[in-house]
Amino acid sequence: MEDFLSTLNGIIWSQWLVFLCLGAGVYFTIVTLFMQVRCLPDMLRQLSRGESSEAGISSFQSLMMSLANRVGVGNIAGVATAIAFGGPGAVFWMWIVAFLGAATSYIECTLAQIYKEKDRDTGEYRGGPAYYIEKAYSHTAVRPFALVYAIFFAICMIIATSYFLPGIQANGVAAAVQNAWGIETWISAAIMAVLLGVIIIGGVKRIATFASLVVPFMAGIYILIALVVLFMNFSQIPEVFGLIFRSAFDQEAIFSGMLGAAIMWGVKRGIYSNESGQGTGPQSAAEVSHPAKQGFAQSFAVYVDTLFVCSATAFIIISTDMYRVFEGQSEDGAVLYEGSLPGDTPVGPGFVQEGLNTLAGGLGPSFVALAIMFFAFTTVLAYYYLAEVNFTYLNRWVKNETARRAIIWILRVLIVVAVFVGATSTPGTAWALGDIGVGATAWLNIVAILFLQVPAMKCLWDYRRQKKAGLEPQFDPEALGIKNAEFWEERKREMIEAGTWPGVEGSVVTTNGTGSAGGSTAVTP
Repeated sequence: MEDFLSTLNGIIWSQWLVFLCLGAGVYFTIVTLFMQVRCLPDMLRQLSRGESSEAGISSFQSLMMSLANRVGVGNIAGVATAIAFGGPGAVFWMWIVAFLGAATSYIECTLAQIYKEKDRDTGEYRGGPAYYIEKAYSHTAVRPFALVYAIFFAICMIIATSYFLPGIQANGVAAAVQNAWGIETWISAAIMAVLLGVIIIGGVKRIATFASLVVPFMAGIYILIALVVLFMNFSQIPEVFGLIFRSAFDQEAIFSGMLGAAIMWGVKRGIYSNESGQGTGPQSAAEVSHPAKQGFAQSFAVYVDTLFVCSATAFIIISTDMYRVFEGQSEDGAVLYEGSLPGDTPVGPGFVQEGLNTLAGGLGPSFVALAIMFFAFTTVLAYYYLAEVNFTYLNRWVKNETARRAIIWILRVLIVVAVFVGATSTPGTAWALGDIGVGATAWLNIVAILFLQVPAMKCLWDYRRQKKAGLEPQFDPEALGIKNAEFWEERKREMIEAGTWPGVEGSVVTTNGTGSAGGSTAVTP
């Protein structure tokens, strides 16, 4: 089975997917005029002033859910794996993927907001690639093809987030806990499964509340510990960054010839970590007045995940010399660099655990185990939410409400089982399945958003125009020529009737179709 998974993984993660991810990031960076730099103030502003409602959560809560999804085992074990098989230079390519991926994330997350809708059973917002792939073409002749593509994406996302990806998180927790405290994997698996079941029963609101409490605390503590390591190894900072840059461009003698491996593992683990382009970030339930706002918030999530958390992990590993690098991108290959790592330490969380042990003997295993427990658990919760969103998309063709709810319960049982199975599987199998899930959804989503980018671009320029005019941006899809954005069309009608649409006085209005106060359409009493 491991040989089959390895072969399939190699096909999906060929150099063409690397080119696609990097190429899409470069393209979106150029066409948005480097929005990941220009719009940084808008990103920060949206996180501090976000709205919320009964139907949707705030942008900050949505960011925390997104970070719960992004910040997991990949930020610790994933970085260690990238360094082990791609050398220190892989960290540089993770940074590149993060910078370029911020623009990609803006496009996909804005599209998700444009075409979101309300769940007919719960009243919560639903959106994501399956929704925008179908809706963007609902008025065209290619609608049947788009519908099939959307359904196929939803099925792939359900499989990836309900079984493939949770296994990596559970496996990472079990390995770290056993290494730190000697607890058997089946015990860790059982505890995670029970806690997961309790929280997901509460739905998206409970998941968002849990994530908004846990993620900032654990990420902050983790980065703080990394800063302590940085301070204690202050003299190593120039050498660490120099080694990363030299290795990234094949200029470090000991890692000569590893440029391809550095790029491959940097991109692979970068995407697994920050998930830009994968199609997981867009599926949020945020309450915003303009789709671009959520695009900004999710772009910032990419920075937090990779530039902060992953960089903290990389610095702990490299500055303490607690890593080894293998030839041939496999532990079966010859060891090119041994470092100071104890000989029996496997590739994964152990690199970070041993690095932190240099700070205080015995601290590393326990702290990393706790960090992975919280990071991984919140990530699995986010995976459940993503699977539920896509189940809900497919459930639209199930007419009976009782049947729809029963299907959701089947999903909940499935992901609990996946956690238990993943925790007790071998690490190789768990990571292979996870990479297959990430790669498959990335292929489908990036190809889709390259064709669907126009509405997201219109949103960006519309937002900037309204901000320049001193207005609080409101989204009017009809004025921008964007079709099938039914949620926003209905929102505008309700605001006009209530007299709350910009430029409206009173509740009885007529539209003249010209000018703009907040959405390119003027209204008069």
